[in-house]
Amino acid sequence: MKRPKRTGWRRIIPTWRMVLGTFVLGTLLLIGLFFLGYSMVKIPAANAFAIKQSNVYLYADGSQLARDGEVNRENVTLAQVSKDAQHAVLAAEDRDFYTESAVDPKAMLRAAWNTATGKGTQSGSTITQQYVKNYYLAQEQTVTRKVKEVFVAIKLDRSESKDQILEGYLNTSYFGRNAYGIQAAAQAYYGKDAADLDPARAAYLAALVNAPSEYDVVAHPENKAAAVARWNYVLDGMVKKGWLSASARAGMKFPMPKEQTVSTGMSGQRGYIVNAVNDYLIKNKIVDSDSLEAGGYRITTTLEKDKQNAFVKAVDDKLISKLDKKNNKVDNYVRAGGASVDPKTGKLVAMYGGIDYVKQYTNGATRGDFQVGSTFKPFVFASAVDNGSTTQSGQTITPNTYYDGTNSRPVQGWSGGAYAPENEDEKSYGQITVRKATDLSVNSVYAQMAVDVGPSKVKQTAIGLGLPAATPDLQPYPSIALGTATASVVDMAEAYATLANHGRHGTYTMVEKITKDGTEEIKLPESKTTQAVSRQAADTTTSILQSVVDNGTATAAQAAGRPAAGKTGTAEEDNAAWFAGYTPDLATVVSVMGQDPVTAKHKSLYGALGLARINGGGAPTEIWAQYTKAALKGTAPFAFDLDLQAGAETEAPATRSPATPGTGGQDNGGTTGDQTNGGTTDGGQDNGGTTGGDQSNGGTTGGATTNGSTTSGTTDGGTTSGTSTGTTTSGTDSGTSTGTTTDGTSTGTTTSGTDSGTSTGTTAGDNGGFGFG
Repeated sequence: MKRPKRTGWRRIIPTWRMVLGTFVLGTLLLIGLFFLGYSMVKIPAANAFAIKQSNVYLYADGSQLARDGEVNRENVTLAQVSKDAQHAVLAAEDRDFYTESAVDPKAMLRAAWNTATGKGTQSGSTITQQYVKNYYLAQEQTVTRKVKEVFVAIKLDRSESKDQILEGYLNTSYFGRNAYGIQAAAQAYYGKDAADLDPARAAYLAALVNAPSEYDVVAHPENKAAAVARWNYVLDGMVKKGWLSASARAGMKFPMPKEQTVSTGMSGQRGYIVNAVNDYLIKNKIVDSDSLEAGGYRITTTLEKDKQNAFVKAVDDKLISKLDKKNNKVDNYVRAGGASVDPKTGKLVAMYGGIDYVKQYTNGATRGDFQVGSTFKPFVFASAVDNGSTTQSGQTITPNTYYDGTNSRPVQGWSGGAYAPENEDEKSYGQITVRKATDLSVNSVYAQMAVDVGPSKVKQTAIGLGLPAATPDLQPYPSIALGTATASVVDMAEAYATLANHGRHGTYTMVEKITKDGTEEIKLPESKTTQAVSRQAADTTTSILQSVVDNGTATAAQAAGRPAAGKTGTAEEDNAAWFAGYTPDLATVVSVMGQDPVTAKHKSLYGALGLARINGGGAPTEIWAQYTKAALKGTAPFAFDLDLQAGAETEAPATRSPATPGTGGQDNGGTTGDQTNGGTTDGGQDNGGTTGGDQSNGGTTGGATTNGSTTSGTTDGGTTSGTSTGTTTSGTDSGTSTGTTTDGTSTGTTTSGTDSGTSTGTTAGDNGGFGFG
C-alpha cells in the first residue's frame, strides 16, 4: 500500500529511517576514521635525551653565567623499584592502571569539561598515555599530538605488558631537581636507591610528579602545606587500594627531603640564579616548564657581573668568614639572602642565594617564609602620607607628629580586639615624634599608626609598592606594622626600589632577552610604570629613613660613603635580621636567617658569630654598606631629590599642641620617660618637649612646663655617640636621668617622687626580637 505524502510541518521532521540511517552512517564513519588513524599512526622511535639541548644563561654584558642541560637519570628495572614506590606512583597518577585500557575516554571527557568550566587544567591521561608523551612524542600541547598519543598508547598496550609500561614510565618521569626517573629522584631527595623507598618517602616522590618545582618543600618552604596535602592524597589512595594498612598510615610523619646536591656546574651562585630565572620565566608565562626542559634557550639576564661578585664578597667578608661552625653550634644555622634592584628600571642587578647551591639548595633571596620585621614599618608611614591620614585627634601624620611610645600601650580605635605590642626590651619612650620612633623602631607607635591609617590601606600600599598580594601573613590587622608578613628578599627589594624611585613602581624583571635555537626571539612582558604612592609619600618616607641611617639603628650604612636611606628589622625570636636600604640609584635588601640544616626548622640566631644577637644594624647593614660602596664605585654620589609633604621639616617643632586622650599625641595619663621605672608626672598632659627618664635619644629638651612645675635638663652630646644628663623636678618630686648613647646603647637611672628605678638597655644598632628595629 502506497504511503500518503507528508504535508505541512510534518515534512521538516526526519523519519525514524532517516535518523537510524544517519546514526549508522555516522557510526561507520567514526569507526572508519578510527581504523584509518590506527593504521596510519606508527609507534615512533624513542626521543633520545642524548641530543637534548642545554639552556645558556648570560650576564647582562653577554658573558656566560651558567649552562644547564645535564640529564640526571639512571634507568632501573621494575624489580629494582620497591613495591611501595610502585604503588605510591599508581595511587598518585592512575590507580586502575592494571585493570583499565590504555585510554580512558571518561577521564578525558571529565578533564576536558573541568578545564572548560574553569576548574583547572587537567590531562585525563592514563599512565600509558603519559609514558607515550614522555618517551615517544614531544611535549607540545596540540590536538595533533594528543591524537597521536591516543593511537600510540592503544598500540603500545597491545604490544607491551603493563609491567613494561610502568617500568618505562618510572624511568622517564620528571621529579624536579633535574632528576629524571625514580632512581635519580630517590637519590636526589633522600640519598637512597629506589629499591629502599618506604611508603612515606615513596608517597612524597609520587606527589612530585604532579608539580615537581612547586612541591619541592626545600626549594619552596612556602608551598609545604600544598605538598603535604598531595602527600596525604597519595597515602590515602594506597590505603583505599589495599596497598597500605590504615594502622601503618596513621603513624606516618611527613619525610622532609634533604638539601639538594648537584653537579659543580651549578655550584656557587649559578644554581640559585638559574632556578630563579626559570621560575621567573614560568611564573610570567614567558616559557613553560616543559619547553625549558626541552632546552635550546639563550637567556640574557639583567644581572651585572661586577655587582654580583661584589655582593658575594660582601657577604663573605662581613658574615661567612666570621662563622665558627666547629666550635659554635649556632653558626651552623646562619644563612643569608640578598637582592639588589635598579630603582629606575626595576631590573635585578645582583642576587645572593646562599653559600653554595651545591651545599645549600634553598635560595635565600627568593624564599618567602621568614618575617620581614620592622623593615615593613616604612610602608605604614608611606601609606599614612599617601592617604592623608590623621591621628585620632585629627592631626595630620608627618615625620614630626608626636605619638605615645609607651611600652605595651593598647592601640586606640581598633575594634578587632585588644592589642598592645611590646617595644624592644619593653622600653617606654613617652611622647616621641614619628621620625624618632622610626630611628628607634618603636612598635607601640607604628601599631597605633597602622590603626590610624587603616590596616587594609596599609596592606594595599605594600602591594602597590611591590609585595605580592598572596604574601603569607600580609593581613589587615594592627600587627601588620610589625612585619608579620613573610615576603622574600627579592620582593622587599622591589618595594624599596619603588620608594627610591619617588613612588613609581616599574615592572620587575631579571631577564633582558631570550631566544630559542639561536634565532627566534621570545617576547617579554612590556615594561609598565605605575605611581604606587604619591611622590610626596615616597620622598617623605625616604627622609625619615635617611634619619635611621644618620641617627638611628642603621648607622653602619654610613660606611657606603653615599647619601642613604633604610630600615633595619628583626623577626620574632631573632630568627632573621634584615636591612633594607637604598641610595638614589640602587635599592638593596639583605637578610641573615637562622635554619637548622638537618630539620629545616627556623632557629634563633642568639649567639651566632659569638654575639649576644645578630641585629639588622649589624651584619645585614654592614654587608649592605660594603656591597653598595663597591657596586657604585666610579660613579658620582648625589643627594636625594625630595619633594616633602607639608609639615615634614627636618627638625621637629620644639613644642607640640595639646593632645586629646586616645590620640597620637596622648601622654597616657601623664606618663613620662621610662614608665617601668615608676616615673609619673603629677597631673596628666605634658605640653612641653621630651621629658626626663630613659629617652635613649642622647638628649633632653629643657624648659618644659608640666602642671606649673618646671622640668629642666642639660644636654651634652648629640643623638648618636653622645651623652645626655638631665634632672627632672615635678612639684616636690625630683628625678635624675643619666643616659649614654653609643650606636644605640643607653643606660639610665630615674627617680620620680618616692619611686625609683634603674633601667639599662642595649640596642647595639638594631633592636632584636619580634617586630623590632
